[in-house]
Amino acid sequence: MVGLTNFAARYPHELSGGMKQRVAIARALAFDPEVLLMDEPFAALDAQTRETLQDELLDLWEKTGKTIVFVTHAIDEAVYLADRIAVMGTNPGRIAEMVNIKLSRPRQGSRGSAEFGWIRHKIWQRLQPEEAVKEKFPILGGPDVAEAIDAQATL
Repeated sequence: MVGLTNFAARYPHELSGGMKQRVAIARALAFDPEVLLMDEPFAALDAQTRETLQDELLDLWEKTGKTIVFVTHAIDEAVYLADRIAVMGTNPGRIAEMVNIKLSRPRQGSRGSAEFGWIRHKIWQRLQPEEAVKEKFPILGGPDVAEAIDAQATL
């Protein structure tokens, strides 16, 4: 299921970072959980391996139908993988906004689309201090990501 059959006889120290992440995912799936919590699983990987594992995770999600709660600081990763993004605020840490991602599936090839870029930018904007957003982008007004994304969904 995670593409490591040819490496079954290898010791952990002989596996790459990406392979170790696949093992961790397989270990979590072995218990057949209803929800899979993934806390920045791809953060330490190089960009190419990270994107490969993101595609493999989407394939795994399509096959299993598992609910996945995926924690990441990477906006591109969140937009690519998610159907909904909880944008976190600070002081205290809280969910500042829930954003529904309306990109079509499968997502492969969507990273270069105008819609992907717009959603990514609006979420980035939401993460900036409100004063900085108004100063840099006065034409865009306030940082209500969900409202802006819904209004621009027909790019």
